[in-house]
Amino acid sequence: MVLVSSGVYREAVAVRRPGVTVRGVDRSRTVIDGEFKRANGITVTGKSSVVENLTVRNHLANGILFTGVTDKRLQGSGAGGAGYDPLDTVKFPPLRGFRASYVTAYNNALYGIYAFDARSGVIENSYASGQSDSGIYVGQCDPCDTVVRKNTLEHNAIGIEVTNASRDLYFLGNVMRRNRVGLTVNSNNLEALGPQHEAVVVGNTITDNNDDRSPEQAEGGYGIGVGVGGGTRNRFERNRVEGHKAAAFVLSDVQGYPVKANRVTGNAIGLRETALVLEARRTGGNCFVANGATLTSPGPLPRAATVCPGRDRPLSKSGRTRPIDVPPGISFKEVSAPAPQPPMPSAASAPARPASNLPGPVDLDAYRLPAPANS
Repeated sequence: MVLVSSGVYREAVAVRRPGVTVRGVDRSRTVIDGEFKRANGITVTGKSSVVENLTVRNHLANGILFTGVTDKRLQGSGAGGAGYDPLDTVKFPPLRGFRASYVTAYNNALYGIYAFDARSGVIENSYASGQSDSGIYVGQCDPCDTVVRKNTLEHNAIGIEVTNASRDLYFLGNVMRRNRVGLTVNSNNLEALGPQHEAVVVGNTITDNNDDRSPEQAEGGYGIGVGVGGGTRNRFERNRVEGHKAAAFVLSDVQGYPVKANRVTGNAIGLRETALVLEARRTGGNCFVANGATLTSPGPLPRAATVCPGRDRPLSKSGRTRPIDVPPGISFKEVSAPAPQPPMPSAASAPARPASNLPGPVDLDAYRLPAPANS
């Protein structure tokens, strides 16, 4: 274990050896500061390694990067997408075993906590704000064997982003509020392992993602709770998705990937907002059932989409989100710093726990529908 004292560390950290725990003594006062000069705060390529109880801020790419990509030139580009060699998963096999706990990530130019080409991990009890792309990103893994739980994401372009990340992947009990978009689940051609499929999203609070004081998203998304672009066979259950100007859920065909067989069931959606927009040529076997709201586009939905499992039928017209005025964003450098976040218990004395045998058992029944924010 590397136990790091309080202080502002103007340096980049690389964890290449296996089983290393990097832990701050004080979550708010142990700070890795990129000074808007360096790409990544902490880059982890050593299997079963852990980063916990510290802050990463002001980087030109990512706060923390967990990855199997060991070429420093590619890490320096800071993103999955075109910055890596996206198709060569043989040359860069995935990192096995990682964990981020009690991390605060803010004002980074791409992602706060980024797991790319990595599997068998946990991201938990962390906070991210002010990222130009997303607070947490999970990309290019199949199976992922990863759990993202009990994190808070706000004032980012996107709260949580999932791209070409599939199977044994769970998003549980997170809070995504006051971003431009709450959650996106995507397939694309910039990363390997498309199309995305079989993620499970249960028990999350996804509310009021219409923040005009957040970084502007490159694709222009705004006022959306959950966006699914070309995703397949994902489950969205017992989430509270409320307060969105454009739509609660938007399911779209993208880049030749049809959106198919997604289940949106038992969520709490605001009665006054558009509950579902299906931007597609066919219903695709997607189903939308028992969500407490019925306003959809196209509306009413074909019966093929109102029973589970859904059936694939052609649509006479594609759905559209409610037209809204999209405010300009601000620079990621200008988002206000967050308040101190809850620290890891007994950080100075607790023994290290390497990120092995993760994520462990997943009990979906433990994640119920969240209560309304004002209850």
